[in-house]
Amino acid sequence: MKSSTKRQAPGSVRRRAATGATAAFLGLAVALGSGMASPAAAADPAAITGIILGVGANETQRTVTWYSSADTAQKLQVAPTASVVNGEFPADAANFDATGAVNIAASGGFNRHATITGLKEHTAYSYRVGNEGNWSSTYSFKTQDFEGDYDFLFFGDPQIGSSGNLAQDQAGWQDTVDVSLAANPDAELLVSGGDQVETANTESQWNSFLAPDKLRQYPWAPTIGNHDVGGKAYEQHFTTPNTDRSAPLYSNGNPASNVSGGDYWYIYKDVLFINLNSNSYATSQGGGGDAAHIKYVTDVINQHGAEAKWKVLTYHHAIYSPASHAKDNDNKVRRVDFSDAFSKLGVDLVLQGHDHSYSRSYEIKNGQKANPDEKPGAADLYPGPGGVIYVTANSASGSKYYDITKPDSSGTSGAGNGADPQNPNNYWYNSVQNQEHVRTYVKVEVRNDKLVVEDIRSGTCAAPNSEVEQGMSCTNTSTGQPVGSTVDKFQVHPNHGTGQDLQVNVPNPAPGEFGWTIDGYNGLVDLGTAQERNGDHFEASGKINPITVSDTRRSLAPWSISADVGDFKDGDKTFSGSYLGWSPYVLDQGAGATSGESVASGYDDNGKGLSVSRGLAHADQGHARGGAKLGADLGLKIPDSVTKGGYRATLTITALSS
Repeated sequence: MKSSTKRQAPGSVRRRAATGATAAFLGLAVALGSGMASPAAAADPAAITGIILGVGANETQRTVTWYSSADTAQKLQVAPTASVVNGEFPADAANFDATGAVNIAASGGFNRHATITGLKEHTAYSYRVGNEGNWSSTYSFKTQDFEGDYDFLFFGDPQIGSSGNLAQDQAGWQDTVDVSLAANPDAELLVSGGDQVETANTESQWNSFLAPDKLRQYPWAPTIGNHDVGGKAYEQHFTTPNTDRSAPLYSNGNPASNVSGGDYWYIYKDVLFINLNSNSYATSQGGGGDAAHIKYVTDVINQHGAEAKWKVLTYHHAIYSPASHAKDNDNKVRRVDFSDAFSKLGVDLVLQGHDHSYSRSYEIKNGQKANPDEKPGAADLYPGPGGVIYVTANSASGSKYYDITKPDSSGTSGAGNGADPQNPNNYWYNSVQNQEHVRTYVKVEVRNDKLVVEDIRSGTCAAPNSEVEQGMSCTNTSTGQPVGSTVDKFQVHPNHGTGQDLQVNVPNPAPGEFGWTIDGYNGLVDLGTAQERNGDHFEASGKINPITVSDTRRSLAPWSISADVGDFKDGDKTFSGSYLGWSPYVLDQGAGATSGESVASGYDDNGKGLSVSRGLAHADQGHARGGAKLGADLGLKIPDSVTKGGYRATLTITALSS
């Protein structure tokens, strides 16, 4: 994890040993520490709201966006959850400076955002935003393996506020988020089909959309819907990676105006995701229209397509859908503009919203059904070169449903909305169409050799289901089609052309580890009875119990073992640990071990002896892996003014490794 302001410190392991003038024992204690430190900021009275976790450019990143009532310097603080004790973040927590701007007047306040970088796999993290003395609540998320299989969830238009009953819409949205993640707790992304809210700049609707706490635990990949685009609140609430906010990608061609816009992309494991602002579709609007999006997709795939196995596009306006918007003129324009380009660019799957109903297309190539023999509802699809599957998601909140409409005689290719010869009630391009007036979400399983796509019920006719609660009919039965049941499921298998593609999964090599132990029994270190010398002092000697070091790390990082001793005590009698010195050596060579320098008793040189940390042994960067055995001869010289007694002291052994 990288920090905008940090200091890197090595990890440390502390173990305690005790030694004494006449009798001694060796004990153990352990403490760990490593990471980053950052300067503290002044206290800030700002109210912090609207926090949401977002996708980053890849698996090692996340974004966080929030609102602030005050225009102050703020930051995002992150630490492994294991290091956050009783709500207190460690001193070495990572800090990422936030940027932002003033919100539009309708929103009030200010927006802030920051990007977390350098995340490690298989780690739980905790984060908070604000500054010293004024932090938000603490939220957590986890990373998983950065390679291989994973699942993500796709949500059609929540459109909070659409039904006219904000509380009901929020309840339905909350329930879908909760149900979907209870069933899929290891899902790694939440992907939007657009229309988060009904009215672009109405913050009460945004508050309801942001209510689920899971939106601060799982990264959200937003999409601009036609109900989001008419203001700047969308851009204030979301931070997206690799975003192009140039004029052609805004519907009116003016990024500085009071509309949201832009396209973005990211790679998550084996999928290249490209997200488009489909509100900009015609140059007559003032922007670059569909041609600008096609250029963007072309450039991104040409530059990054080879970095992923799958190419998935997301945008709001479904070009192949079954309901009220299926015959919209603007969608017919997109249908003609997009289909050829997506086929030529090798897009595998397109995820769409807008039509508040579920459908999945046949394999579409260049604006036509690619395989005339493909049957409706086929479970396994083997698209040939240029074959693309288009999925439209139903409402995730229940705030609005559109009923399926009838085909017409306008044709069975291109912009036409004619009937499917195999299923005359469906449009020619749709393999499956569904509308029960119940909430659903789409689960996508990303596998090495296939994409598994499943539309799943997150509700029934029962509340929360705002449209049905307000009188809309409902054809679902909770016994026959319960929450968690499948509406549609299919698998997309990749096209391998005429060759034979080979694949092998190579795991991460075992990273190895660094450690040390007392060799053999951790017994008494007995310096015996001190002997008087020269009539002015006493001397005693002994050996530490040998220490075995093992270092199998592939990084070949440096390590060191050091020690220091406290005062020698017998009841209320005491003398300084500075009178103890040593001569380290390596008993068994290995792991790059080099012994430390000899340290004289402070009696000889008025020095500090072992009362301060002294090196027993160390190894430099690049040393060989393996093990070593370390030892040291102890030498104690004390003045004869020390009172008779049996004294003990604690020798603290510290291991440092990067």
